[in-house]
Amino acid sequence: MVTRKTALASLAGALTLSAPLWLPRSVVALRMKVFAAVNGDDALTFPNETVGPDSFQRIYGHPAAGGRSKGAALSDLFWYWLSPGADVHQEHLEAGERYDQVARTTREILAGPSAELYDAATRCTARVLAEAARGRVTLVRLRDVMMPVWAEFFYTLVFEEPCPPEARRLITDNARDVVDALKCTRPRHMRRRARLTRYLRQRVAAGDVPHELPALLSERDRVYYLQGTFFNTAVVQMSEAMAHLLLVLAQHRDIRERLTAAPDDDRLLANVMDETFRLYPLFGVAHRITTGDIEPGDGTTIPAGSVLCFSYPDYHATGHTDPGAFDPDRWNTLSPKDAHHIPFGVAANRPCPAWRLSPLLMRAATREVLRRYTLESGVSHTRSIPHRAPCLLIARDRPLSPRAALAARAALRLRDAFEDAGRGTLQLGFGTWMVLDARRKRQAAAYFETHDTQGRPRTAPDVPDGTESRCPYAAARRP
Repeated sequence: MVTRKTALASLAGALTLSAPLWLPRSVVALRMKVFAAVNGDDALTFPNETVGPDSFQRIYGHPAAGGRSKGAALSDLFWYWLSPGADVHQEHLEAGERYDQVARTTREILAGPSAELYDAATRCTARVLAEAARGRVTLVRLRDVMMPVWAEFFYTLVFEEPCPPEARRLITDNARDVVDALKCTRPRHMRRRARLTRYLRQRVAAGDVPHELPALLSERDRVYYLQGTFFNTAVVQMSEAMAHLLLVLAQHRDIRERLTAAPDDDRLLANVMDETFRLYPLFGVAHRITTGDIEPGDGTTIPAGSVLCFSYPDYHATGHTDPGAFDPDRWNTLSPKDAHHIPFGVAANRPCPAWRLSPLLMRAATREVLRRYTLESGVSHTRSIPHRAPCLLIARDRPLSPRAALAARAALRLRDAFEDAGRGTLQLGFGTWMVLDARRKRQAAAYFETHDTQGRPRTAPDVPDGTESRCPYAAARRP
């Protein structure tokens, strides 16, 4: 006879064993409800039932859809994640001469002969891979492998000298802390970010940056401009992009073999990259604040001061046959400029400043990886990629048998499923805490109460960035 205690124990065991099947999905749904409740529902998200995908880029590129931070509750959250120096982060600067100077400086630093930039990316990738994988088979997380690659690369662009190990470590630690906080897998650790700030402050004060930095920025702001633009956003976005691209190749053997057989086929690699960006856009939602009225064309008016949220995944899923399938060959007859495809934003509303450079660098890094390794992975693949893309790097001269490769993929899939259950719970806790903490600090709102849109003080001195809070969940993941 089964006792009540035995039945409860069996039920608890069944729930525990089946957690990977139901817990992650339930936690994601709960997180969305929590964030929506905390942030409110005043924002307009596009595309929607009224404004469809055909009007998406027109509204996104409208001159009045150019406000960046002032007036949006979401800005407090993004400034919280991007601290320190979110007030001079290029993405969040309001239009004006200060932004123009910053954007011009960024373009100048990113410029250079394509062949030299390609070779530099190849060398950085080769050095990091030599450190990361030395045996026949190495289990890595692709995002973690790529971060030091781009830390080195962007250091060389900014300082025009080889990147020393200590600087690479500081840049990588800073970038990892930012992106882990953004994905709510860990709370932010401001002391970790401050170590890079101190290093950059010393270098800027010593005149070690061989570029003319924006004259309208103070020395403090120049430090935060470099940290936010190059050693935060550039490193994070390139690492995320490469993690998605390499994970796709690890999971689609036919595409990987085609690229390996034709390593110089730029068209095929471009198609794979476009399809990767379509399915896994780096940006989830871009928020803008209207500086004037906008008429969508349906008889309604979007008033000035509205918060517009442009959903890249929703837009990329429209206008394509079988949008959920990974099919690089669709781009043989489809032009990215004519499709619902904006991996780097829209030209009329501040596209990514590295929109020309990024594909070049990704081609260099991908070819260097494929020259050395075969990739295998059976883990889940989502846009947010919170698991950092676990993958096996297998030496090309000592490949696994088909049976061994299949077993390795299955083992990674099972491991990832159980990790995902625990990770989702932590994300819920960390995410809820950080959203509440960001609302309490009100960094963006407080800044604009004391500064105009060009960073000039009104009646009070500069508002400092938020400091690290005592998060009740932090002990679970703090190293």
